[in-house]
Order: sequence, then structure tokens, then C-alpha cells
Amino acid sequence: MNHPTLEQAIAALAGGRPVQIGALTLLSIETAKDAALDRSEPTALIVSAGRGAALGLGNRRDMVPGQPVRIERSDWLERDLVRTLADPGRDFDRIIPGPLTVTSSNDPRAAAAGLRLARLAGLVPALWEVAPDDSALAIDPDLISAPATVHLAARAKLPIDGISDTQIVAFREDGTGAEHVALLIGAPGGKPPLVRLHSECLTGDVFGSLKCDCGPQLREALRLIEQSGGGILLYLRQEGRGIGLANKIRAYALQDRGLDTVDANRRLGFADDERDYGSAAAMLRALGASEVRLLTNNPAKVAGLEAAGIKVAERVAHHLPTNPHNANYIATKRDRSGHLA
Repeated sequence: MNHPTLEQAIAALAGGRPVQIGALTLLSIETAKDAALDRSEPTALIVSAGRGAALGLGNRRDMVPGQPVRIERSDWLERDLVRTLADPGRDFDRIIPGPLTVTSSNDPRAAAAGLRLARLAGLVPALWEVAPDDSALAIDPDLISAPATVHLAARAKLPIDGISDTQIVAFREDGTGAEHVALLIGAPGGKPPLVRLHSECLTGDVFGSLKCDCGPQLREALRLIEQSGGGILLYLRQEGRGIGLANKIRAYALQDRGLDTVDANRRLGFADDERDYGSAAAMLRALGASEVRLLTNNPAKVAGLEAAGIKVAERVAHHLPTNPHNANYIATKRDRSGHLA
């Protein structure tokens, strides 16, 4: 008997299909079609604790800190209004006509796993809880929370302007199917290589956005790695600190209304930073690097690699000049996210 994979569950939720996790059958509020809801009318809305706080539920006595929030459906809480509850862009102009009733989930572990699955699919952390559905894809919650493992998929030379002796290595995560790459530059000569963990940033790396420092950090990291004699740049599929491209752009829209990056992520229902570095550690081990010099200002990257079994022999600072568009962003990373000066 074939058991559904995590990759299949991600595709199902992203495609608007029901997924069964433990005792719960769940649909994504973002992708569920009206026809699917008509077949199995939702009984509750499940959101993350962060999103619950953004909806004004953070001080409720029946809330469990850090646990998913289950909001019971009522006659006035109809489908279109529920959809707006998941949209933080409506928080400043939506009126909720009645109180939201928070109730206990009969499977909190499954609810938490469902919200993690939504994040892996790049969706907002908001789910419909619906009646059991024979067509639902059943996924083991342990698969959703399992540590990342990778396998090497392909390897080739890659000439890069201004950088000599480079190879690119593609890895694929065994659970999610996400593809990451490692850029190998030169040869470190037996000493711990200089390593940069770079989370993908379409807006900064490709389009040259001035809202962040990602593009300049990427280019400077390549230069510094070559200058050091050799090392590795991991390009990780962790857009928007792990919340996905569409959610990052939603966060941008909230920043246009005055929120900083931390508060924007929280209003969306995410943690300040949703990244983990298990896949990065697995990639480094596959490349034979068990000890590294890490090019970063972010202590969470040091802690994440070391927790996953990679020794960080040295942290190498990675600072760049600010511009008028990203000065507040850089200050927020320092003041609220603990990045080192």
C-alpha cells in the first residue's frame, strides 16, 4: 500500500483539496473552492496563535499560548467574512459584526501540523476544519514535523563573472521536494571553509529591490568567499524568512501601512522568522563540511547549524551600507531580531 508523501500533501493543500491529519479534515482558506466547501460545510476556522492575537484574541482565557486557535463558525460568520479574517490586509478596514467564539480542538497536534503544512505550501496559516471526507489525502503528522533530509541531485561547473573555479550542486529535500543549491568556490585547503547561508530573495537578488540588503549581501558574500581562498554559498529556498513569496509580498503591503518586518510577519500569523537550518546542515555534511566559518550577522544561523550538528569555528561579520529604503529594515533586524552590529 502506498502512503501519501509530504510533497503530495503540500500539493493537495495548495491545490484546494482536503487533507486529513489525525482526527481533522482540513482545507486551506486561501485555496479552497466554494464547491469544495459546499460538499463539506466548514465547522470551524483554525489559525495560528499569532493570527489569533492579531484578531484581538490574544488575551482570552481559553487561548493556549503558542497553540492553534479554533474559532467556531456561527450563523453570522459566513464564508466570505471568514475568508477576510485570514487576510491581514483587511484588518484595518474590516468590521467583525459579532464576537468570535474560541473553542478547544479535539486534536491540537493535528491542527498545529496543518498550519505547518500550510506554511510549507506558501499559504497563509488559516484552515477550514470540515466534516470527514473520503476524498481527503491522509498524511501522517510525523511526516510534517520530521527533520529535513536531502539528497544530491546534480552537479556541474558554473562559470561566474568575476569569480574563478566554481561549481554548482543541486540538492532536493526528501520530504517537501524543495530544491536548494550549493555554490562551491575554490578550495579552502584543509581549513574550515567560509560558508554563507543565503535565503532566496527574488525581489532583492533578481530585481534589485532596495527594501532589503539581500542582493548586495549575496554579491559581497561571493567576493569574500573567493578572497578567503574558497568556501561554500548555500542558496536556500526560504523566501521571506521561510514564509514564501506571496506571503512576503503580503508583508510588504503591511509595511507600506507602517508595520516593520517583525510586526508584519506576526500579523500574517507567522513567527518573526520561520526558517530552520536542518537542510543547510544536511547539505554541508553531504559536501564533507562538518566545521565551518560562518559569514553572518544572525546568531540564529549559528545556533541553528550547531543544533543540527555542524560546528561553527568562527562567525565572520557581514555588514553592508544601508540606503534610505532599507535603513529601518536593517535597524529592525538589529533591535528586534538580535542581529549583531
